[in-house]
Amino acid sequence: MAAADDLEGIANYLWLHHPSFAASTLQRLYDAARSLKAFPYAGRIGMKSGTRELVLAPLPYLVIYAVDDHSIHILRFLHAAQDRP
Repeated sequence: MAAADDLEGIANYLWLHHPSFAASTLQRLYDAARSLKAFPYAGRIGMKSGTRELVLAPLPYLVIYAVDDHSIHILRFLHAAQDRP
């Protein structure tokens, strides 16, 4: 799953380069994704059809997700400066 791989990459990078921010940043990413259960349309319309993007300012991350009638699908966690696949 791409989102899980994204989180692992973010975690590895943060623990290596910014360990003092790693735990709080990862918690913020997790909390943001969980918040979509209560507020599925909180994010803006995404660049790809059928997706939405939750901007995590002041963090430089986006949660890319899709909403259907019964669930929220977390597709990616991306750094805002990262090229999108």
